[in-house]
Amino acid sequence: MDAGDSKKKQEKKKKEPRFRWAVQVFFIAVVLSAALSFASDQALNGAGLAVAFAVLPALILLGILFDIIGVAVTAADEKPFHSMAARRTPGAREALGLIRKADKVSSFCNDVVGDICGIISGSTGAVIVVQMQAAFGFLPAMVISLAVTALTSGLTIGGKALGKAVAIENSTAVLQLVGRILHVFKGNKKR
Repeated sequence: MDAGDSKKKQEKKKKEPRFRWAVQVFFIAVVLSAALSFASDQALNGAGLAVAFAVLPALILLGILFDIIGVAVTAADEKPFHSMAARRTPGAREALGLIRKADKVSSFCNDVVGDICGIISGSTGAVIVVQMQAAFGFLPAMVISLAVTALTSGLTIGGKALGKAVAIENSTAVLQLVGRILHVFKGNKKR
């Protein structure tokens, strides 16, 4: 076997996990999107404007929080977490696991959850527009639609811009908090 064949095999091994992750993330996105869409539809089904106006910021905030996590995991350094893990700090091992899989964690948080929240917040905005048109028929439909769309976009984009700055400057603190939350959900006990 010559060096060219060996190099081709190594490249193939690198491509297979990427392909597998792409397929996995596709199915995760489909399931998560269906679940969040269903929950949003149930919350908005027959609900008034007040509920719709509560669901919309919740979706925007969820997208921003996951965006913060996705950015923090790519900006974080492992060193502080090695020290915390040596001292058996709860969540340190979980944070290290996130950093070591930063590409997948970032893809999941920023792309899967972030995009799904963006899409569902758009459809929630459409529900708000329809309800506002029914309630405030004297306003032109275009004005209501533009106002809701602009407000939704502004809150999402502005929130994510602020969140990115927070995530980069405080990546260790963000991942420490996420690691502790994961630690609690895993049911790990301090050893």
